[in-house]
Amino acid sequence: MPASKFRALVLALLTGAASLAYAQGAAPAKAAQCFACHGADGIAKMPDAPNLAGQNESYLIKALHDFKSGHRENEMMSLMAKPLSDEDIQQLAAYFSGFTISIKRP
Repeated sequence: MPASKFRALVLALLTGAASLAYAQGAAPAKAAQCFACHGADGIAKMPDAPNLAGQNESYLIKALHDFKSGHRENEMMSLMAKPLSDEDIQQLAAYFSGFTISIKRP
């Protein structure tokens, strides 16, 4: 197996393991900075902050990378995303996407 395919396989396996671990409730260390606006359970505490609970993991990864790079603009999110490593972003996305949400009809 070529080295690039092996690295891709290992990354896929590690990503899946991280997703499973965070989906089961263990919050990554950097998640605490998200809680004030987005809530520890992914349900927003601020009126202008989106809910992250149950959001698609790939979407969250892209959004955080876009805030970090400046392709997506929001002053607060750009400041929060700038110091995040790729591993931090993966862990945060896995954590918030792991919540199950339910909708109750009035």
